[in-house]
Order: sequence, then structure tokens, then C-alpha cells
Amino acid sequence: MKTEHITSRDNPALVRLRKLAAEPGAYRKTGSVWIEGDHLLRAALQRGWRPALVVLTEAAMQDAALAALAESAPRALVVPAALFKALSGLESPAQIGAELNLPAAPALDPQAASVVLDRLQDAGNVGAILRSAAAFGVRQVLAIKGTAALWSPKVVRAGQGAHFGLRLIEGLAVDELAPLTVPLVATSSHTGQALHRVALPAPCAWVMGHEGRGVSAELMARCALTVGIPQPGGEESLNVAAAAAICLYESERQRG
Repeated sequence: MKTEHITSRDNPALVRLRKLAAEPGAYRKTGSVWIEGDHLLRAALQRGWRPALVVLTEAAMQDAALAALAESAPRALVVPAALFKALSGLESPAQIGAELNLPAAPALDPQAASVVLDRLQDAGNVGAILRSAAAFGVRQVLAIKGTAALWSPKVVRAGQGAHFGLRLIEGLAVDELAPLTVPLVATSSHTGQALHRVALPAPCAWVMGHEGRGVSAELMARCALTVGIPQPGGEESLNVAAAAAICLYESERQRG
């Protein structure tokens, strides 16, 4: 590992990383992503990812566990806490972060259990759904164009490491879902079929729609099944991330 002690905020690597940390779609230009914190770095390493670069504070370099994490990269930048704070999206900045090179976009797997994200806007919702997908064994997430950037720093933080075990494909048009051979399933408040009383196809692709407008008519027309989530408390609708977790759990429960 090559270790460099950096004190200038104009260091080219730090300039690049600040853009990655600040701009949701910057990774599409650089082909790399910034992750912050030892939890995310460990999650990446456990899934076989290796950082191209690690940045850690001078204090972190004195922590044996964090210093050992830094050795997973060929290059480490040791910086004062103030410089690290400029990279951070957290109120209490972590002491370590990493730049990961993203692989080429994978090909869509027609037979895989999937989640389809239809123009979801909130990064927290998107990350939470990715986390639920990973938890319930759904390994493919397909994002329709207009969905929040899947590798943006906020989505990555909300995903809590789920990204590193998922097949992620974004920027899709609805027509590009045509190769899927698994049936599409959506939730709707206009159906009498309750989620827990319907025999769900397995595998299937759960379609989660825009927070305000729901699933588009074009995409809904492709769905083989619509189900409703009972809400005896009388609320109009559930948060989309909560709905996704319920649906994915029910799919897993029915599979036994």
C-alpha cells in the first residue's frame, strides 16, 4: 500500500472525491463511487470488492482496525480531519472512506426475481428498497429512467451495503423490460386482492412506483397481477419503501 499524507484541499484526488461526494450522478462520468465509513467498506470487502483508494484521517491511522482496512487498497491518503469533513455527507463525519471502481453495467437476467423502480425520487426510499431486496434474496434491481441515481452517496448510505450484492441496472425505458420472463406484480389500492390471500408467482418482479404518482399506466399495463396491502388503520397509502419490504417479505414467506 502506498501511503500519502495530504494537507492541501487542492490535491487532485481530493478534488475528484469531493465531486463524487457532492453530485448524485457524478459516478456516471468517473466510473467510480465514494463510500464513507468503515461499515460500508467492510460490506464491500465481504462481497469481494476492492477499493482503488482509501482516505482516512490522521486519527484513524492510529486506530489498528481502521488502519488495517486501509491496507485493502493499493493507495491510501491520510488527511487532517478538516479535509475529510469536506468529503463527508454526514453530520458526524466518519474517519475513513474509499473510492470504488464500478464494474460495467450487467446484462438483465430475464429469469431473476427482481424489483422494478418506476421513477422513485427519494434517495432514502431507493436505498431502503435495495436493502430490503438484498435481505429477502432478490438480487436484481431495475430502475426506470427518472429514478434517483442508484449509486449516489445518499442512496449508497441508505442501502447500508446492499449495493455490493445486487445486480443493478438503471436508466431503463419501460420497453427494455420486455426480456423479463418473470411476471410483473404491482400494488394498487384499486384491487380487491389482498397481498396475503393471493398465491404470488415465484419468481416475480415487484414494481414500485413514484412516491406521488404511483406506477405509470404504461408499466401497469405490463403487470400480470396487482395486489393490495390491507391497511385497517385507514391511511390512504404506505411509504413506498415500507410497501416494498412488506411485498418482498410476503414473497419470501410464500416460498417457504
